[in-house]
Parts: sequence; C-alpha cells; structure tokens
Amino acid sequence: MFKKEDMHNIKDTETIIGESVILEGDFNGHGNVVVEGKLNGSFSTDGHVLVGENAEINANITAKSAFISGKISGNINVEESLDIARTAFIKGDIKAQSIAVESGCEINGNVKIGGLGDKQMQINTKARNEKKEELE
Repeated sequence: MFKKEDMHNIKDTETIIGESVILEGDFNGHGNVVVEGKLNGSFSTDGHVLVGENAEINANITAKSAFISGKISGNINVEESLDIARTAFIKGDIKAQSIAVESGCEINGNVKIGGLGDKQMQINTKARNEKKEELE
C-alpha cells in the first residue's frame, strides 16, 4: 500500500504541480493531480490527488481519493479512500470513507471515517507515539 513505486504511478495524471512551483489561490480541477510544490488557498479535484513528501499545502482539500506524504494545514475531505504515509504531517480535520495510516505520521485534528454515522475520534499520533516511547 505504501510502496514508493506506487506513489508515483497515477494513471491519467491531468496536472502536476512541481516541486519548484508555489500556487496561490483556488485550484479547481478535474482528473488526477500530483502536488510536489507549495499550495496556499483551496484545492478541489474530482479525481485522485497525490501529495508528495516535500509538498506543503495550506488549504482545504476535496478529492475523490488521496495519498498524502507531505505537510498539510487544512481540512481533508475525500469521497473514497485516503492513504497517509509515515512522512505526512496533517493539521486539520479529515473525512473519508476509508483511511489507511502508516506508523510514524502525525495527525492533529478530528477524523471521521465511513458513512453517515456519528463515529468520530480525536487523534494526535505524535502525542500517542511519545507516550508509547515513555512506556518502553
């Protein structure tokens, strides 16, 4: 699920925001998007979004599905699945149908998984990992 070769294998990529690009404003797109640079504003696509390890996003993200391995400050709302890599740092609320989280990432916000139920939990993996280290 978190193999490096899978992270960059998005079929039919419509847009690539390269590592040297700083995008200010609202991004509304169709299709799959790869973000390796910096984005400030809002971000929306009806496809898959891949946020690279060096990407820095200060925006709310709306997408069909996503793979996050960079830094995000903003809420994430994905219609289907969300994969969060160990290098990810997320400060904001997350809503997705399903979520896979790799050990080592940091999430600070509310996480809502699944359908219309009221299942909601507060997650702070950094604090959880620090407490785990204290116990060892």
